[in-house]
Amino acid sequence: MSHYFTTPDGVEKRREIHATIWDHDLTLTTANGVFSGTRLDPATRIMLDEVAPPTDGSRLLDLGCGYGPIAVALAASCPTSTIDAVDVNQRALALTALNAERIGAGSRVRTLLPGQADPAVRYDEIWSNPPIRIGKPALHELLLTWLPRLAPTGRAVMVVGKNLGADSLQRWLVEQGHPCERLASSKGFRVFDVRPVNGEQ
Repeated sequence: MSHYFTTPDGVEKRREIHATIWDHDLTLTTANGVFSGTRLDPATRIMLDEVAPPTDGSRLLDLGCGYGPIAVALAASCPTSTIDAVDVNQRALALTALNAERIGAGSRVRTLLPGQADPAVRYDEIWSNPPIRIGKPALHELLLTWLPRLAPTGRAVMVVGKNLGADSLQRWLVEQGHPCERLASSKGFRVFDVRPVNGEQ
C-alpha cells in the first residue's frame, strides 16, 4: 500500500504551491508523504474545472482530503458551509487545517480521521478524488461506508482515471443502487455525479 495512505515517518519537508480554483487564488502548503505533494494533481484539477462549486448545502465532505485543496476551495466558495475533511494520513490532516486557517476558514473545516466522523451526519455533497490504488475491495468498502451518508437530496462528485477502472466503477455504483452520471470526460479522467440509493433526483 502506498505510504500516502498512512501517516509517513521521517522529516516533513513543506513547500507552497499556488492554484486558482473557482476564481479563488489559493496558496497551499503541502509536503512529502501526502498525495500529490508537489502540485495540484491533474485529476483533481479536472474535477474542479468541470464542476461548479455548490450553491447551497450546509454540510460538505472532502473524502481523502490530502493537504486540502478541495476542502479549502469549498470553504472559500461556500462561506456558510461546514466542511469535514477526512483522511487516514495525519500529516495530510495537519496540512489541511493549516491551509484552512490561512483563508480564515479554520473553524468551518473540520479535519478528521475516518473513525472520528459522526456516522449520523448526512452530507449535502461529498467531493472526492478517491484512493483507487488501495485496491478494488478496499475502495468498494470505502464507498459503501460513505455514500450512505449522503442526504436524500445530496450528491457525490468524484473523479476517477479511465485506465484505473472508472467505467467499471460506474457500473458497480449503479449495481449498488446509486444513480451515477458522467459529468465530464477529459484527459483520461471521468467525473461522476453519484446520488444516494433511493434518493431524490
